[in-house]
Amino acid sequence: MNVKVAVVTGGGSGIGAAIARKLSAIGYHVVVTDLNLSAAETIASELKFAEAMKLDVTTLFDSSAVASAVSKKHGRLDLWVSNAGVSKMLPFTEITEEIFDFTMDVNLKGVFFAGQAAAKEMIQLGNRDGVIINIASMAGKQGKVPYLSDYVASKFGVVGLTQAMAFELAPHGIRVNSVCPGYVATPMQVRELAWEAELRGVSADAVRNLWIADTPLGRLEQPEDVAKVVAFLASDEAGFVTGEALAINGGAFMD
Repeated sequence: MNVKVAVVTGGGSGIGAAIARKLSAIGYHVVVTDLNLSAAETIASELKFAEAMKLDVTTLFDSSAVASAVSKKHGRLDLWVSNAGVSKMLPFTEITEEIFDFTMDVNLKGVFFAGQAAAKEMIQLGNRDGVIINIASMAGKQGKVPYLSDYVASKFGVVGLTQAMAFELAPHGIRVNSVCPGYVATPMQVRELAWEAELRGVSADAVRNLWIADTPLGRLEQPEDVAKVVAFLASDEAGFVTGEALAINGGAFMD
């Protein structure tokens, strides 16, 4: 099979769905994975070359099984995008151990073991041009984010993990980068708007306006904004880029 193969986790909606669509548009066969198989199948049905698989990123077994199945079926695994993520907005003093563990299991452990599974298959296949992209957040670069301390911790972890992966996997020709979106208009953002509005005692529209005001380019980010940069990092144009955490946030956080 000469068509490049990409796996996208959390591909059933939001940023993951936009990434799957973009990769398909530029010629990838996309394996859309999600805990919600029906959602993944819906997105895959829109694409020219695609399939859907169920994936619970909190288990190493699932990630290994998906990576192995893709490798065996297609004889290649060129790109893995770890996008699956969760959030729950609460004051720092009210985050329970259960909430913390769930956030870490999906946002950090999930990225760690999905990346490990992908890397093992790429190495076994002898793929010297493998690419792994981890979806972090501008909350992985700054702690000045209200009511998301566990999320911040998980995304800082993703940024650091990306560097460690990039360093260790470079001898195998595998590039690893992360991207750091800002206020992205997704179903997750709708939930966060409602949570932050309640915590602040204001309307969701007021919070949305705060987020837009905090973004110098003057609008909420769209999932497609992230997908375009993922496509760039996956391309030969970014062939000498590894270990980076690329900001895609309209200037909401500059480093």
